[in-house]
Amino acid sequence: MRIGTGYDVHKLVSGRDLIIGGVKIEHTLGLLGHSDADVLLHAIADAVLGAAGLKDIGAHFPDTDPKYKGISSMLLLEHVRELIEDKGFIVGNVDATVIAQAPKLRPYIEQMEENVAKCLGIDVSQVNIKATTEEHLGFTGREEGISSQAVCLLYDMYDASRTVYDSGLSCEGCAGCNKKA
Repeated sequence: MRIGTGYDVHKLVSGRDLIIGGVKIEHTLGLLGHSDADVLLHAIADAVLGAAGLKDIGAHFPDTDPKYKGISSMLLLEHVRELIEDKGFIVGNVDATVIAQAPKLRPYIEQMEENVAKCLGIDVSQVNIKATTEEHLGFTGREEGISSQAVCLLYDMYDASRTVYDSGLSCEGCAGCNKKA
């Protein structure tokens, strides 16, 4: 079992879509970045990569590479899943927080959780996303940017499969990965 943390921040600007957790959110401002600047998915990707000991999102998807210009961060997170699976890991769970004064994110959380679960090939019950404000303090409170923090627990596939085997369950009974028996 391994644990990783992730943090990301992007500046709010006009003329960009606001994409958080793979959801386009109606707002007068969007996040500035080389990709779609999805602050939540970037923090989650860093947490997953960190838990696997695979550096960070910038090492895999540099903002100097034109092929990542405007790319959906959902595609990046799917690739992160492939990277950790190649190293023999599966996601146990993800817990993340988005820090934004505005807009209110509660109506979008369920879709964000579904998007993250799909990208990581896990059940939605393994994903928890929260949103909070900073009570008008700091850069997020002044609506200059949005930040996100994430924690991820990874299991070694062998350890996870032993747990399933020892419990008498088949692969279909395991919530650990999306592979079928």
